[in-house]
Amino acid sequence: MQTVAIFGVGLMGGSFALALREAGYAGRIVGVSSPATIARAVERGVIDEGLPPAEAASRADLVFLAQPIGVIIETIGAIGSIVASVPRRPLVTDAGSTKSAIMAAAAGQMAGTLFVGGHPMAGKEARGVEAASASLFRGRVWGLTPARPEDLQQPQCREFVQWLERIGAVPLVLDAAEHDRIVALTSHLPQLASTALAATLAGRTSGTPAVHGPGLEDMTRLALSSFDIWADILASNRDNIAAALETYIAALESVHNAVVTSTNSDIRQLFERGSAFARPLRDASNRQPA
Repeated sequence: MQTVAIFGVGLMGGSFALALREAGYAGRIVGVSSPATIARAVERGVIDEGLPPAEAASRADLVFLAQPIGVIIETIGAIGSIVASVPRRPLVTDAGSTKSAIMAAAAGQMAGTLFVGGHPMAGKEARGVEAASASLFRGRVWGLTPARPEDLQQPQCREFVQWLERIGAVPLVLDAAEHDRIVALTSHLPQLASTALAATLAGRTSGTPAVHGPGLEDMTRLALSSFDIWADILASNRDNIAAALETYIAALESVHNAVVTSTNSDIRQLFERGSAFARPLRDASNRQPA
């Protein structure tokens, strides 16, 4: 893997480049982004140079699409024929937060190429290459959704997975549809719950903004996320997110009814179930490498 082309040198793309460098990658890393972003990325040493999309795709051994979902799909259409014509058969992968729509686009517009869907389960509220960090993926699951299981046995894919492990990520292979169902519950629902909570409280605590504990800050952290990123996620996983919200709304209704009727046993069971789920998440985070 002599050349990596990163389309979208922001938080995810920039962090991937920095993580590769820290893990010992000595090849060339080129970027495709706006001129201003390319200038900042070169200045920080994140990439070696910026290139036009067609040139970057034709030079690369690994094409990493780290853009919003809609832009990833557009890029697949724009570079599909270019990548297919490269004799060395580069690997194309992505960092999109949903996978079914992206995999469908790749199947239709990158026929004959080696495309493996990807989703690093990591991130920050901050955006842009300035927020990029080599440690972003350490201890974090990196979902892989190949079109065919045998694709992962190709030499390009095996080398890519080895680099994922070197940067500290935890590769996990799963079906695209199952991925989208799961992340609707584990990622998209928490985002919407945090946003809804913050929006509900907006204007209702005026005059006493300091009357809160760290719990409120924890619960509203995700509300700082940009809608520009989430618009495509919500649109591309609508049915799964709707089902997750319905489940959550039903749980909130149960909590409401228990509070109104003072049914402490029901509320106790809810606390116990919640604690049983939440504690292993924190234990796993505490075991992650620094």
